[in-house]
Amino acid sequence: MARRLVAVVAALVLLVEAVGFVALNGIMAAFVDAQEMSLAGLETDAMVAGTWAMGIATGLFLALCGGTLALAGLRDRAPGRITRILLISCAVTHGVLGSLTVGLVGWYAFGFMMVVLALVVASLIAYGKEREPLAPTPEDRPGAAPTNGAAPA
Repeated sequence: MARRLVAVVAALVLLVEAVGFVALNGIMAAFVDAQEMSLAGLETDAMVAGTWAMGIATGLFLALCGGTLALAGLRDRAPGRITRILLISCAVTHGVLGSLTVGLVGWYAFGFMMVVLALVVASLIAYGKEREPLAPTPEDRPGAAPTNGAAPA
């Protein structure tokens, strides 16, 4: 039950983050468009289009990761190999962006990125392969003689 909850919460957080990322890039595009300046000869329209493209691409990536976790949580089934790779790349992305946000944005943004990272990693671990319990060895039974070649005392 806990793994379903973690996966659904992670999915909701990633979907909200996707919307927020697209909105933030839209705001940055509006500021760049209003500045009417060029960067090393690059046209303003190219910078605006690049900002929108990056925002939409990242938003779709985060929404895809969120959708994957939502399906895993609702079905209570582990993600497949390709979707597991997608979620690992999402976790790595959040780790790298989290380390960058400390200096650029602040500790609150870093904390948010680490919470999202923890949720994605917890979902990956919770839906990992379950291992069968090991069979008890003769040494594990009470009163068993050691099998390492030593004579019993």
